[in-house]
Amino acid sequence: MILSSYPKIDLHGMDREYAVFKVREFILDCYKLKYENIVIIHGIGEGILRKAVFECLKNNKYVLEYKLDFMNPGCTLVRLNLTIN
Repeated sequence: MILSSYPKIDLHGMDREYAVFKVREFILDCYKLKYENIVIIHGIGEGILRKAVFECLKNNKYVLEYKLDFMNPGCTLVRLNLTIN
């Protein structure tokens, strides 16, 4: 899987609330554009952004599944559910 070929958002430098807002906006845009796979770059740090992003993804109806990239734990791979109307 080549991550550079997927749409991505980089959350470095954002606080939790703004990052969650941008992730929701990004997911909706990608859903409308029919992108099945996307990448969220949250960084490693203390895990604050990762936890906020995971909570957002867990509760998002457009997200089918998500997981940390095993090669880079600062990225999360997300698969969108394109069958929702």
